[in-house]
Amino acid sequence: MRHLWINFESVSLRSRQIQTYNNALNKSNYTYRHGSQEKLGILLVNLGSPEAPETHAVRRYLAEFLWDKRVVDAPRWLWWFILHGIILRTRPARSAAAYKKVWTDQGSPLIATARLQTQAIEKALMKKFRGDIIVDLAMRYGRPSIKDGLHALRKAGARRLLILPMYPQYSATTTASVFDEVTHVLRHWRWLPDLRFINQYHDHPKYIKALANSIRNHWDKNGRGDKLLFSFHGIPQRYADDGDPYFCHCQKTARLTAEALQLDDKEWQLVFQSRFGKEPWLQPYCDETLQQLPKDGIKSVDIICPGFSADCLETLEEINVENRELFLEAGGEQFHYIPALNTSEEHIDALNEVLTAHSFGWPETMPNWDAGKRAVEDNKTRERALKMGAKQ
Repeated sequence: MRHLWINFESVSLRSRQIQTYNNALNKSNYTYRHGSQEKLGILLVNLGSPEAPETHAVRRYLAEFLWDKRVVDAPRWLWWFILHGIILRTRPARSAAAYKKVWTDQGSPLIATARLQTQAIEKALMKKFRGDIIVDLAMRYGRPSIKDGLHALRKAGARRLLILPMYPQYSATTTASVFDEVTHVLRHWRWLPDLRFINQYHDHPKYIKALANSIRNHWDKNGRGDKLLFSFHGIPQRYADDGDPYFCHCQKTARLTAEALQLDDKEWQLVFQSRFGKEPWLQPYCDETLQQLPKDGIKSVDIICPGFSADCLETLEEINVENRELFLEAGGEQFHYIPALNTSEEHIDALNEVLTAHSFGWPETMPNWDAGKRAVEDNKTRERALKMGAKQ
């Protein structure tokens, strides 16, 4: 009992230390100051990546990712034993080997591309609005974390926050999970910012145009295959049956893009990849479709993954390596992966249009916004407050 009591004291002490640290952080960096210059903060959020293509780093990343109840909604006690007793003992090594195939000198391809997207979006928005706009990046799992991203924006003076999950199609497994984490962080803040959250942009005209033009450009350079496949990350069929609109969003994105390309129904197909576990997921499955197509006389395919805003393990390794091999081994002759939109000019423009629409009415995006004039007014506000006895 003595050892147990010591452990409880240790846990209690650690809890008090964390609370003390958080209180100090709030008081030192984020206390209200009269006349402080307010800004619009935009946080772009993508899925995340291990910090290194090594087993221990992948295990840490998967432990966070797969423990999210939005991702796997099994009973916690049962899933804990499956996750820690089976999955995290076997999958990290295999996943690490896959990550090594796509790792770059800049690290994770997803995070490297996301950083470039962040810089491009901030540059374009600052030029467009000439206002105080800050754009930062966060990952739902791993680093940079949502907590760090929100704190950085607040420290930089952001009093209005716009959150863009970089998932065009809504799903509770992705978009809602970002919302969960954002609100989890904000519930510990004393002074909450104005907050807007972008739910999806799966049918935005400029996003569809960017996809269609990306496909056209690929065909101009490489020729056109017998069939175009739109591959989206799958989710369990049960999630869709329970009301997740993801399946319909994927269908609409693919249909609108096919219409923009003037394709008939036989020239394109929608498939779902990355299934995990034994229960049924959204169908048709990408891997099974690619193995069947050569038997149906389709010898060349083009494949694009519209649900991924940046190339990552699921596109570069799963699609362009594993699924390519399946197609060729089944008798296929030509397999062309069309890259994600990444940092293309049209993609950045589409995302800026989405952000602009959702920031409507905020000062920084108004035509008459003058950052210099606002700074003068803020300074006068501070002077008046200090004369009236304010401490800061």
